[in-house]
Amino acid sequence: MIKVRVFKEKGFSLIEVLIGLIILAIGILAVAGMQITSIVGTSFSSNLTQASIIAQDRLEFLKGLPLTDAKLDTNNYPSDITVGIFTGSYQANRNANPNFVTITYTIAWLEKGANHTVSFRTIKGR
Repeated sequence: MIKVRVFKEKGFSLIEVLIGLIILAIGILAVAGMQITSIVGTSFSSNLTQASIIAQDRLEFLKGLPLTDAKLDTNNYPSDITVGIFTGSYQANRNANPNFVTITYTIAWLEKGANHTVSFRTIKGR
């Protein structure tokens, strides 16, 4: 005689599967939101790095000029350069001392509707 075993198969109901899919979807949406925030942060960091490099380069150029150069006379020099989305300007100030000049170089850019700036300052002497 052959004995036949009947197993009561247990599985997932449709409701359990749907609840599991909803939980999975919520988790995936959370990860997608973090990814968007990461991309925005990376874009800002890239722009800040580029602005810093441009500002440092222009500041070094101005430091290389002779102290008697007209570009180092006390004044505000708006829109010195434009590189892509970046606009550079600088201010030179002698503070009534012809042997020194304070140079402040600023790069500005517009990103996501907000204005951003980065500035560097140095003192050039004889």
